[in-house]
Amino acid sequence: MSDKHLSTQFDAELNGVSARVMELGGLVESQIRQAIYALSQFSAETAQQVTDMEHRVNAMEVEIDKELSSIIARRQPTARDLRLLIAISKTTANLERVGDEAEKIARMVRSIINSGSARSLPSSDLRVAADLASGLLRKALDAFARLDVKAAVTILKDDDLIDKEFDGFVRKLITYMMEDPRTISPSLDLLFLAKAIERIGDHAKNIAEFIIYIVKGEDVRHTSMENIESAVR
Repeated sequence: MSDKHLSTQFDAELNGVSARVMELGGLVESQIRQAIYALSQFSAETAQQVTDMEHRVNAMEVEIDKELSSIIARRQPTARDLRLLIAISKTTANLERVGDEAEKIARMVRSIINSGSARSLPSSDLRVAADLASGLLRKALDAFARLDVKAAVTILKDDDLIDKEFDGFVRKLITYMMEDPRTISPSLDLLFLAKAIERIGDHAKNIAEFIIYIVKGEDVRHTSMENIESAVR
């Protein structure tokens, strides 16, 4: 078999597994949208739908990992192709964890509904952060599809907005709990919910870092923004 034919097959396999990652990303995005809707409407039915989708997300992660292992074993890729496969594996893991956070949001929504305190707490404030996190994940998936390092850097910067929303919301919750101790239990549910939203932003940030790793071969995790911008020049 010619080297060109092998290369063509390998490219087809890479494109196939990349398409599967995007499919998983779309499924997880749907989970987040439903989780946000469940939060905004305090819909126990929608929250349950989010939980039900978790099985599909987990199954897809396993399938993609098997496919990646098979490609690595058969093709023994080097350099940029190996970086791509490693980054796809890490991206898949992060998408699965985003699904976990969406399911956690759904679980917290059900808990708040059951507590009977749903309408007396500032849950609407969370929608701003939730929309930011959802938008950030969408941008990360789009940048991953195009391997766009400039977009990846923008995503890393935008994650700070979600962190600021989280900090502000925590301060507001503390005020509620101090003014009325009866709100402590449902407020803690909202606090865990806010943390889940923040973590979605963190996973989008991780995907952005993997994009830079694929294209530039630089591991920019745990480095300053100045070093990241220098790496992508």
